Amino acid sequence: MLRLSPSAKVYLACGPTDMRNNIDGLLLLIKFRLKLDPFEPAFFVFCNRQKNKLKILFWDKNGYWLYYKRLESERFNWPNKAGNGQSIAVTEQQLSWILDGLRLDEPDAHKEFLGRKIT
Repeated sequence: MLRLSPSAKVYLACGPTDMRNNIDGLLLLIKFRLKLDPFEPAFFVFCNRQKNKLKILFWDKNGYWLYYKRLESERFNWPNKAGNGQSIAVTEQQLSWILDGLRLDEPDAHKEFLGRKIT
């Protein structure tokens, strides 16, 4: 299982990505299409058109990690909240949901309590 750094952000690249892109190709997408800094402590997640392959790129001190997952018979529930060329920030838990085949806005998940009032 993928272990995220506690301080790292997670960005999903909306729309399909050509999985033939290597690290350098993904870096160009991050910088010019998503308008993000590829050296920030963040996981950049890309999905193909068929929604059965993911690539995750992460900068680690002196080089990039490239994680790749291909599903054999299932599909990822990749969000369609924004158009091509955009990204959405998600939590580590939401990324885990996607990797496990769940929706980004999993309806059965516990919601964050915002009351912050002790009675």
